[in-house]
Amino acid sequence: MLRRGGQALRRFSTSQVYFKNKLKLALIGQSLFGQEVYSHLCKEGHRVVGVFTVPDKDGKADPLALAAEKDGTPVFKFPRWRVKGKTIREVAEAYRSVGAELNVLPFCTQFIPMDVIDSPKHGSIIYHPSILPRHRGASAINWTLIMGDKKAGFSVFWADDGLDTGPILLQRSCDVEPNDTVDALYNRFLFPEGIKAMVEAVQLIADGKAPRIPQPEEGATYEGIQKKENAEISWDQSAEVLHNWIRGHDKVPGAWTEINGQMVTFYGSSLLNGSVPPGEPLEIKGAKKPGLVTKNGLVLFGNDGKALMVRNLQLEDGKMIPASQYFSGGETSVLELTAEEVKVAETIKVIWAGILSNVPVIEDSTDFFKSGASSMDVVRLVEEIRQKCGGLQLQSEDVYMATKFEDFIQKVVRKLRGEDREAELVVDYVSKEVNKMTVKMPYQCFINGQFTDADDGKTYDTINPTDGSTICKVSYASLVDVDKAVAAAKDAFENGEWGRMNARERGRLMYRLADLLEENQEELATIEALDSGAVYTLALKTHIGMSVQTFRYFAGWCDKIQGSTIPINQARPNRNLTFTKKEPLGVCAIIIPWNYPLMMLAWKSAACLAAGNTLVLKPAQVTPLTALKFAELSAKAGFPKGVINILPGSGGTAGQRLSEHPDIRKLGFTGSTLIGKQIMKSCALSNLKKVSLELGGKSPLIIFNDCELDKAVRMGMGAVFFNKGENCIAAGRLFVEESIHDEFVTRVVEEIKKMKIGDPLDRSTDHGPQNHKAHLEKLLQYCETGVKEGATLVYGGRQVPRPGFFMEPTVFTDVEDHMYLAKEESFGPIMVISKFHNGLALS
Repeated sequence: MLRRGGQALRRFSTSQVYFKNKLKLALIGQSLFGQEVYSHLCKEGHRVVGVFTVPDKDGKADPLALAAEKDGTPVFKFPRWRVKGKTIREVAEAYRSVGAELNVLPFCTQFIPMDVIDSPKHGSIIYHPSILPRHRGASAINWTLIMGDKKAGFSVFWADDGLDTGPILLQRSCDVEPNDTVDALYNRFLFPEGIKAMVEAVQLIADGKAPRIPQPEEGATYEGIQKKENAEISWDQSAEVLHNWIRGHDKVPGAWTEINGQMVTFYGSSLLNGSVPPGEPLEIKGAKKPGLVTKNGLVLFGNDGKALMVRNLQLEDGKMIPASQYFSGGETSVLELTAEEVKVAETIKVIWAGILSNVPVIEDSTDFFKSGASSMDVVRLVEEIRQKCGGLQLQSEDVYMATKFEDFIQKVVRKLRGEDREAELVVDYVSKEVNKMTVKMPYQCFINGQFTDADDGKTYDTINPTDGSTICKVSYASLVDVDKAVAAAKDAFENGEWGRMNARERGRLMYRLADLLEENQEELATIEALDSGAVYTLALKTHIGMSVQTFRYFAGWCDKIQGSTIPINQARPNRNLTFTKKEPLGVCAIIIPWNYPLMMLAWKSAACLAAGNTLVLKPAQVTPLTALKFAELSAKAGFPKGVINILPGSGGTAGQRLSEHPDIRKLGFTGSTLIGKQIMKSCALSNLKKVSLELGGKSPLIIFNDCELDKAVRMGMGAVFFNKGENCIAAGRLFVEESIHDEFVTRVVEEIKKMKIGDPLDRSTDHGPQNHKAHLEKLLQYCETGVKEGATLVYGGRQVPRPGFFMEPTVFTDVEDHMYLAKEESFGPIMVISKFHNGLALS
């Protein structure tokens, strides 16, 4: 009966989808976005009766045309729809022949006549990359950034006479991050959400539910397409305004200025949050203060004294160079190729020829983009080179920086030879004078041996729980950053020095890292106290001390990991046997919690590295700083690039991507049971990667009446209040025999009153702040629930009335088995006591 019922339900559900209202559509537009909208509309059951797109360029059809032609959908490629303001009759007739009920314009650069716009039964809808009417015109999304808007988004509106003033059908918005570019907004929001919105809009029309909301005139603007001559930088402005101008013009047309008598265009701007790195001054026409050419890029200054950094420069001859190489002129020397490098170059020439199918012969002067390649072809080029050239890992930026074939081969050869590597580690610190020392904290992602901003420039505040102040802004790793880190770890394992290194040399690096951790233990303990609220003396002994011991222990294992031999035939002399050989898995992902930030990193990563794996580690979002300091020390210890990668950010973004990533072979996670379940599911569905989980618990401590009471009180308090109760092996519940119960509770309260609650950097402090605000609020709610259910609050249960996230050590008695306190872990300084009858446990 159950099975048949399930079948009936499936039939009913299918029929529901099948009988949804559907429309006959004409798609007018182009690009990959248009292709995706087309594909999704077809999947939803709408019938695309015609696709109207642009003619082939350099022999290459538009992606929308390719998809439609593959499906057998009629495709029309008109160079224009009207001449001198009048519709071309043949074009209009071809359009009307398909009999569309609705025109869908997902991305359209052509002017479509109003008689075509108004022709279908339902008219036409068009996608626009702006929250209308804030910015109208073709460069709307650029102006969102140029004007420093805090919100971006898109509109789907009923097409009008081309002024973007038609009624709104639906809109979607997103936050604009400080270092977002047009590409970042497009990839994160405008592209994926825009596709969904176009499909939703069509269905609303099909169902007769689509609104027509008139656009207000108030607040409406119209900005035309930016031209190169209008994109010159005006320097007497704040750093943020300069940054907005540069990122708003990124890629097209490019914000420019005059340097040494020539036009130089800036790309890849980001606000500089940390200290200004040392560099060589560069005079810039109109700028009151010279720029600085540094190892990270070109630092520029606003009239407010704040700074921004530009990564890439385009010179007047069109050549693109890293800004850090301005004074060297970029990679100008021509390299002589070895026989092996010639083979690689020939392979790459074949790859170029496959992509640029319209070019008869690939010559040294062939330009990748001028020959018709698009951004999607860049992805294809990078991937094909990785597959066919021994795993050679290029970045999209490498293609943009060397667009001619000859220059591209030179860049590839330099990468093969390792000549593109930085001579030394560049660290942009946040420095603080605290605990009678200068604490220097990295705050960027650590990927492939370098500290770098998140790909989309996004950051977040990491908070000092002692007073609630912001320590610094930390890079917020994106999905792109996760993929880069995994690719770097995979390359280091499969092709790099780490994969070829003998076990004893691995051990030497780990011993060196342990030494560096110990040499910097006071700074590490101070950072741990600032970022997690750990009492400094405890951090020095446990958080840092045990991390040092852990690395030393596993360093000794590197050359002692052995297999075994097993006889397989006992019936005759032992001439047959099997043997096991233990080998590293490959790329391992590690997601650690916030209660012991560095120690949990050490426990998880030391064994991983000793076995020869590479790792991508995501520290807890609220406590990233010791992990990033660890990254710096690992580089100084000599670990090869890509072996260790650290990605600060959210579990929902970076952690989820790691659990789904097909190149991760094993994942270790410490945290809640709920998230552990989701991670196990994602690991199974992706590639059946191995999983190690350390999840929640509720450990009991039983105290009998024949105990040494003083010792029992000490051990009970340590079991509950150690590290502010943020302890995975804390005693979640105490069972105390009835005859000593009251005295035990009295003594515990007396000892609590002696505890000093305060600044974790004060050597006399016993009890510091809880790790972060959300956790403190959860603990207070935990106590409220206990009181409501009838448990007796003997002591504490409140926030300490002072700045920061301090909670009073708390004692509950009369806790019964059915109560929330008895079943759920608090992970905080809350002693939960239940009484049991004398002799009950012995009966």
